[in-house]
Amino acid sequence: MKKAKINHVRALRQNMTDAEIHLWYFLRAKRLNGYKFRRQHLIHPYVIDFICLDKKLIIECDGSQHVEINNYDQQRNDFLISKGYKIIRFWNDTILRETSLVLDVIVEALEEPSFPPPLSSKKSIGGKG
Repeated sequence: MKKAKINHVRALRQNMTDAEIHLWYFLRAKRLNGYKFRRQHLIHPYVIDFICLDKKLIIECDGSQHVEINNYDQQRNDFLISKGYKIIRFWNDTILRETSLVLDVIVEALEEPSFPPPLSSKKSIGGKG
């Protein structure tokens, strides 16, 4: 079963959509602010379009098959979120037509702190200090 899934991932890498190919150009080789991305990455049992493992950020490219979120998509999202991943979805046409906007959204998500910043030792809660 696992070998079949790995072969499926390899096939997906060889048959990327135009939007995936376009976005991958900007994500590969740490081109986007030095962040490392993988494409068609397996988080068993699901295959992710793009992922930055360091930031646990998943980027999905959606075509017409995702017009309505079906039960499979919802289960997939719930599973990935339960594992601590953040998911950003873009329509294929948005990736192709508004690339700089898409990249800005991705960078913003990557640079968003994972946890609230610590309170300064010079400030106390309640404004006195």
